[in-house]
Amino acid sequence: PTILRMMFMMPVIQLAILPLAADYEVKNVRIAILDHDKSSYTAQLIQKIGSTDYFTIDLYAKDLKGAMQEIEHDRADMVLEIPAGFERDLVKEDKADVYLAVNAINGVRAGLGSGYLLNILRSYNDELRVKWIQMPRMNTEPRIATTFSTWYNVHLNYQRYMVPGILVILVTMVCSFLASLNIVKEKEIGTIEQINVTPIRKHHFILGKLIPFWVMGQITLTLGFIIARVIYGIVPEGNILVIYAFSSVYMLAILGLGLLVSTFVQTQQQAMLISFFMMMVFILLGGLYTSIESMPQWAQYIAAINPVSYFIEVMRMVFLKGSSLSDISRNLGIIALFAVVFNTWAVFSYRKRS
Repeated sequence: PTILRMMFMMPVIQLAILPLAADYEVKNVRIAILDHDKSSYTAQLIQKIGSTDYFTIDLYAKDLKGAMQEIEHDRADMVLEIPAGFERDLVKEDKADVYLAVNAINGVRAGLGSGYLLNILRSYNDELRVKWIQMPRMNTEPRIATTFSTWYNVHLNYQRYMVPGILVILVTMVCSFLASLNIVKEKEIGTIEQINVTPIRKHHFILGKLIPFWVMGQITLTLGFIIARVIYGIVPEGNILVIYAFSSVYMLAILGLGLLVSTFVQTQQQAMLISFFMMMVFILLGGLYTSIESMPQWAQYIAAINPVSYFIEVMRMVFLKGSSLSDISRNLGIIALFAVVFNTWAVFSYRKRS
């Protein structure tokens, strides 16, 4: 009874909380500004920086040394120094320099924060040039105007990208952990000996252990869909039956892997340690947080034999792009091969003897 409650409560609570925290969008970057020019141009620039949700102007420092101490004491993430004569150089010489120092202990926050600020500076520069073009005294060539549109995730909602992937991880945890603990529990409490003396065939035994968890995995997936709809307002753009078709084969593969592990180990502690190791590989090399194409070549090879990476890709394809069964046929074929290999191996690894 406790395991059953854990199977259903754990994904519900985690899926309701994790996507709210697992967000790569950086906001409220603390920035210290040194304005040596104090002109109308710098006032406009500072106002443009402070009007976004990405930056919080922490202070207006008097000198660079004091601003750098703010970074050293972790009271500021960035320092922007605007030199004296900024407006004069920009108007007369058509260029001006600014100094930017970034606290890069957190590489992701530093990279995204500096990228946001550079975009603001670039946007401000374009606004000035457009204004100058309309003034006859300025002989500035017009720049190319670019328009763009975002496909599949129009509002760039990070949760629409993360929720399907996190749901895959939770379903995988439920299926692989509990399946790996199942047979080894029989070994620890001694009931495996009673099963071994029965005329039941090995593949019947494996199926008997696999089918109940397969059904529970589908129930967990359904609960995840309900949470995604109720809490985050996320529904698949494609047919949800495509996901169920893929998950049916995927759960056979993951459950087969869990049962394979349980046939080799002797204690539940061993099974849990191996399952924990596999889950770390599944999460970090499955494309949940990092794009597989951005990984080193050796990591891409590992991702190619990682079943989770294929399900995460399918979930995002169906949720965001509305992909059909034909679009995911390659992933479905690979997962079907995993299912055959893992379950066949589990059958042959199980021995009806001590």
